[in-house]
Amino acid sequence: MSKPPNASDQLLICVVDDDEDVRNSLSSLLRSVGYAVKTFSGPPEFLASDAIDAASCVIIDIRLGEADGLEFQQELIASDASIPIILISGYGDIPMTVRAMKAGAVNFLPKPFEESALLAAVAEAVSRDQQRRLDADRDESIRLRYESLTPREREVMGLVTSGLMNKQVAWQLSLSEITVKIHRGNMTRKMQAKSLADLVRMADQLGIRAAPASGAPDGQRRDPPSSH
Repeated sequence: MSKPPNASDQLLICVVDDDEDVRNSLSSLLRSVGYAVKTFSGPPEFLASDAIDAASCVIIDIRLGEADGLEFQQELIASDASIPIILISGYGDIPMTVRAMKAGAVNFLPKPFEESALLAAVAEAVSRDQQRRLDADRDESIRLRYESLTPREREVMGLVTSGLMNKQVAWQLSLSEITVKIHRGNMTRKMQAKSLADLVRMADQLGIRAAPASGAPDGQRRDPPSSH
């Protein structure tokens, strides 16, 4: 059996199944390769726990007594929970599989399944979750850097990333070109951008690329320019 990515970090896998034997079996398998595991008999127990944000993956049985695993999947998606989902079932058919995958499940495994198939599906789900968390951390870091900019630096960033040259930005903001260069240098340093392409990607993530005003005569600034 292959070890999960970063098994030493005790990545948390949740199992939601109304069959105690299945819960115990899956828990034993997952723990044997280094995962931390929490099991739940149904959706209410899982939703009442603090596991949603911490878990790297949740394995859900389609048949959960009076509950429906596919409906529970939809409920998690509607609640903006980003946890990757693996669905398992002893009653799976093609339409059910298609419905589950279209709704965003990482995998759908019909019972009985090989241990290796489950571990591979979990490894894929964990990988997706780790990338999602890295992306979220990166986006938060960019947002905090942007918040450190002065209002004028934010204006300059929005215009520069829309494709304007310094002299065009100066015209639009009624500034001198040297003042724009100073603001641009400070803004680039605070945003930790290595290039204009970096700034453009950040602006796209933040949604702050400005639409330049019409009527700028070939990038000439308004007169007289401001000194601030």
